[in-house]
Amino acid sequence: MINQERLMGLNIKMKSLLRIVLLSYLSLFAETLIAGDLHDVKAAGVLRHIGVPYANFVTISPTEDKWNEGGFDVDIIRGFAVYLGVEYQFVKGRADNVFGLLTGQNAKYIDQQIVFGKQQKIQGDLFAGGATILDWRKNIVDFSDDYFPAGIWLFARSDSTLQPIIPSGSILDDIKNVKKQLNGRQVLGKQHTSLDPNLYNLKAVGAQVLYSRANQKLNEIILSIIKNSAETTLVDVVDGLAALNTWSGAIKAIGPISEEQRMAVVFPKSAPKLRLAFNAYLQKIRADGTFNRIVKKHYPEIFNFYPVYFANNE
Repeated sequence: MINQERLMGLNIKMKSLLRIVLLSYLSLFAETLIAGDLHDVKAAGVLRHIGVPYANFVTISPTEDKWNEGGFDVDIIRGFAVYLGVEYQFVKGRADNVFGLLTGQNAKYIDQQIVFGKQQKIQGDLFAGGATILDWRKNIVDFSDDYFPAGIWLFARSDSTLQPIIPSGSILDDIKNVKKQLNGRQVLGKQHTSLDPNLYNLKAVGAQVLYSRANQKLNEIILSIIKNSAETTLVDVVDGLAALNTWSGAIKAIGPISEEQRMAVVFPKSAPKLRLAFNAYLQKIRADGTFNRIVKKHYPEIFNFYPVYFANNE
């Protein structure tokens, strides 16, 4: 028989072991589900930038042992890291997992509802990659001051019977005139992004909504209509302008599907001081001309499309 003294010793050891396991679990849980703020970034000495390759906001060129990242958002966030006095680190994400990498729990917008996925380990401090400010996203993350104009347009192959609208001077009337042509027409989009047809109520006007492959990159969607996989597709203005230059004569812009939108850097709701620090940095580079120089480097044609917006940065 085990004597009482030995039994008490075993109980103490078991309690100590359970305590260690519990503390380890709680530590992992906290690391996984709680994103850091400004002081955590400075303490770590590194700013982790989650990005998704898209329309010159983030570009990736693979090398033998790593990728070389570039683009508008990479230049902006690299500068922010210098402003904070920390190193820069790029974290490659996908359109369908960036919120999970940032907040610890992925989220998608399906049938007018936010659907949360499984909890996962946080891997970044902010997300910047042509992120559009959308109402549903505000429920799960915070946005910086806006820093880039955006808008969703309908594109078609040049041989399509759909005709570009004549601008009326009213964006709402232009959207209506585009949607009038969509009854029975295929419209390709990408779920869980700003190119999701559900955001623009296209089924209500009789459009046949199609979705791109889950692993298809945002900047490759335009290729689907060129290859005749779909009749039309939704494209962000910035990506559309680049596509018109790249595939001149193969595609045409029909007109707007959304009102003018805005892009911004995305932060977890647990990082208000980091967001405020970025807003201060953004104000600084707008005032000293750095911001517009970065825009001209990556999107020289955008100044003609949105002259008022960028004139405010001069």
